[in-house]
Amino acid sequence: MSRLPRINTYISFGLAILSGMTTLTLSTAAFAEDNLRSLTVFPSSDATAQLYERFVKLVNERGKGKIKISVVGGPEIVPGFQQTEAVARGSIDMTYAPISYSLGSMPEADAWVGSNLPPSVQRENGGFALFQEIAAKRLKIHVLARFAPAAPLNVFLINTPKFKADGEIDLSGLRLRASPLYNAFFEKMGATPVTIPVPDVYTGLERGTFDGMAYPPSAMEGWSWDRFLKYRIEPGFMQSDLGIYVNPTKWAALSADSQKILTDTAVEFEGSSYKEWQDVTTTMNAKFDKQGMKAIVLEGAARDAYLKTAYDSVWNRLKASGSPDYEKLRAHYFAD
Repeated sequence: MSRLPRINTYISFGLAILSGMTTLTLSTAAFAEDNLRSLTVFPSSDATAQLYERFVKLVNERGKGKIKISVVGGPEIVPGFQQTEAVARGSIDMTYAPISYSLGSMPEADAWVGSNLPPSVQRENGGFALFQEIAAKRLKIHVLARFAPAAPLNVFLINTPKFKADGEIDLSGLRLRASPLYNAFFEKMGATPVTIPVPDVYTGLERGTFDGMAYPPSAMEGWSWDRFLKYRIEPGFMQSDLGIYVNPTKWAALSADSQKILTDTAVEFEGSSYKEWQDVTTTMNAKFDKQGMKAIVLEGAARDAYLKTAYDSVWNRLKASGSPDYEKLRAHYFAD
C-alpha cells in the first residue's frame, strides 16, 4: 500500500487544525476587550471626581466585554498639573482634569473658562470640534468631553462689601484668594490676588490672611469655608473647565464600538452634568443662605459692568496670546 495517501491525509488534517486555530485566534482578537487605565486630577472624595466615577461605571456597564476603564488613582500617582502631559506621552491612557492646567501650552483653553453657553451649543456649532483640533495639535491629546461646565464662580467675602458711587461693587484694596484663571479679573477690580493651595484655605480664612475668595459654590461642600465667608456676590461668572482626555494613539487603536460607547456616554454626561451642576449650585447657595450668608445681588448696569470685567479678563488674555483661532472660538463659545 502506498504511503502517499496517508501522508496527504496527515497534511490535510494538520492544515484543518491550523485553520481552526487561526480562526479561533482571529475570533478572539475580534472580541478582545479594550482596556484603558485612567487617572483623575482630584482625590476620590471630591464631588467632581465622583461624577467621573459615575461616567466610568456607566461606560463599563454599556461596554461589557468591549471596553473597560480602570481608574488607577489620582494626584498621588501623577501630580495633577502633569497628568495631561502623561496622557500625551502614553504613560497613562486617559485622565479627567482642568484643561487650564495646560494654559501655558494651549492659551485656547480659555475658551472653556470664558464661555457663557451650554456645551451642547458648541457640539452643534462646531466649537467643540475646533477645540479638539487645537488640543490635538498643541497638547497631543484627544479631547473626549467637558464635564460640569455649569459650575460658575462666585466671589465670597468675610466682611460687608463696599460700593462705588455709581452702584458698582468695589473690591479695591481687598486681598482675595485666587488662581491664575481669574487673577486678571481681581486685579482689574482693584483687588490683590493671593495664591493659596485649596487645602490651606481654611487656615488662611481662620487667620485672616485674605478677605475673601472666588470659588464654585457647587465645589465647596465639606470644606467648612462658609464659617468665615458671610457674603456672596451674585451673579456667578465663568465656567469650569474639567474635561476627559485620551492618548491619541490609544484612541485610534480602540474598536469602532468602543469609540462609540465612549463618545455617546461622554456626550450624555456632558449635557446631564450641565443641568446637574446648575442644580447643585442652587442647592448650595440655598444652604449658605439658610446658615446666614447674605447674597449681594448686582442688578442693571452694575451687574453688566461686573460680568463684562470678568469675561473680558479671560477673552482679552486669549486675544493677547496671538492665537489664530481667537475670533472663531469667541464666536462659538460666547454670546455677547
